[in-house]
Order: sequence, then C-alpha cells, then structure tokens
Amino acid sequence: MTTQRICFLLKVKAELAEEYRERHAQVWPEMLEALRATGWSNYSLFLRPDGLLVGYLETEDFDRARAGMAATEVNARWQAEMGRYFEALDGTAPDAAMVPLTEVFHLD
Repeated sequence: MTTQRICFLLKVKAELAEEYRERHAQVWPEMLEALRATGWSNYSLFLRPDGLLVGYLETEDFDRARAGMAATEVNARWQAEMGRYFEALDGTAPDAAMVPLTEVFHLD
C-alpha cells in the first residue's frame, strides 16, 4: 500500500496559541502510543502567531487511522481538552475537523 501524505488546516484562537504550544510540548505518552499504534507517522503541527495551524502526517490509510484513534479512550480525553483552543468548530472535535488539503505538487 502506498503512503498517504495528509495536510490540513485548523485555526487556534490567537489568545490561546502559546498555551496550545505548551500543551503540545507535553503530549501524554499514552496519546503518542495510540497515534503510532493506529498508523500515524511523521506527524507534525506548525503554528503561526495568528493561530493558523498546519498539520502534516503520513499514513497508509487516513480513514482507518482516524477511526482507530476515534476508538481510543485517550483520544476522547485529549479531544475534549483540546476543543477549547480552536475557532469555528461548532461542537465538532478537532480531529473530526481535519479536512485534508489536495496535494498539487510533491518533490520526491
């Protein structure tokens, strides 16, 4: 199976950007384990000062990786805590709001 490269955008509330950055400096070990176990790799988050969040990950099957995380208890706790950091989610969990961007170029 080929590796999917997934990139997505979310918007962190600018006034909470520093706290969001600090939370990700201390991601729970069980959350990291769950991400790896469900097929997330090379996962990075990039945050602009105005709150624009760019996420990137690689996986064999993004739908399966998301479903695997959705089935974990640790992800439910993490998403419940992270939801307050984001703009315009309207009750949607942050991970459910990750809409992949269309790749238009890749230098291999």
